[in-house]
Amino acid sequence: MAWGIVASVFLLAGFVKGVVGMGLPTVAMGLLAVSMPPSQAAAILILPSFITNVWQLIAGPSFIRLLARLWGMMAGVVVGTIAGSGGLVGNHSGLALSGLGVALALYAILGLLQVKFHVNPRHESLLSPLVGLLTGFVTGATGVFVIPAVPYLQALKLEKEDLIQALGLSFTVSTIALAAGLWLRADASSSSAMLVGMSLLALVPALFGMIIGQALRLRMSVETFRRLFFSGLLILGFYLVAEALI
Repeated sequence: MAWGIVASVFLLAGFVKGVVGMGLPTVAMGLLAVSMPPSQAAAILILPSFITNVWQLIAGPSFIRLLARLWGMMAGVVVGTIAGSGGLVGNHSGLALSGLGVALALYAILGLLQVKFHVNPRHESLLSPLVGLLTGFVTGATGVFVIPAVPYLQALKLEKEDLIQALGLSFTVSTIALAAGLWLRADASSSSAMLVGMSLLALVPALFGMIIGQALRLRMSVETFRRLFFSGLLILGFYLVAEALI
């Protein structure tokens, strides 16, 4: 794939993350998977996703407290992602592509409907590992980190800054686990060096886009952007499912 296309994708993905605090892997995987195997798209995603999510994670005020609260979920994410990463490699690219489309569409529908859930604190110790495990399976199969992690974290009714940091924590752990899963299942004949180089180059436009998005967040209606963002994801999700089935 031409470097200019990859740069444009990550510039847009970084911009989205800068405005709404998430969406870089969702946008990047959705656009890249149209033109390349999902496993390659996920490999290019690793470094930009990791750096931008660490940035988001360390900027918050409550890392230790959130880690103590969400460690069970993070453990489930690691196990599920590594176990499910076979969906992105080998001969399963068509299934992974349709799975990615379904994940994007579900995420978009939840966002457009502004569906909100509430989790009773008494049930967190049981639900967190299960949500983490399911999120890991989805991540391993599609490269998308958001389902069901984002709705679940929103259901915990965290303060705004804590929620942003919790998302950064979840996405960082998901990125590391995805990298481990892809490495464990990597084909020795694959052009891994080229993909690592492409991931490194993609970091620059991703960071630039994130900076622009963060600056623009103060000047534009996030609600308007949210509608456009989720509508675009819904269309893209349906397109990817149709692409895989035709």
